[in-house]
Amino acid sequence: MTAQPDISFNSLVITLATSAAVHLGDAADPATGQKMPPNLDAAGHMLDLLAVLAEKTKGNLTPDEERFLTQVLYELRMRFTEAKAGESRIVAP
Repeated sequence: MTAQPDISFNSLVITLATSAAVHLGDAADPATGQKMPPNLDAAGHMLDLLAVLAEKTKGNLTPDEERFLTQVLYELRMRFTEAKAGESRIVAP
């Protein structure tokens, strides 16, 4: 019998963050093991979901959960900004 992963708030955040990373092209798709080209619309959608989660759970999280969610959102937003900037760069010959 396979051990099931922990079911916690942080594991939910990790699941959403992993999906965002896959859409950013930074992580392999868990289903296929392949890295896909960036899909910034889908990555932005995952960031929006995490932001809604943060807003709706405000005041109901433990300090550790709050710090974790805040850090994950910060890091993903920075990476999303980098990816967006990279998409609009002019490719030099």
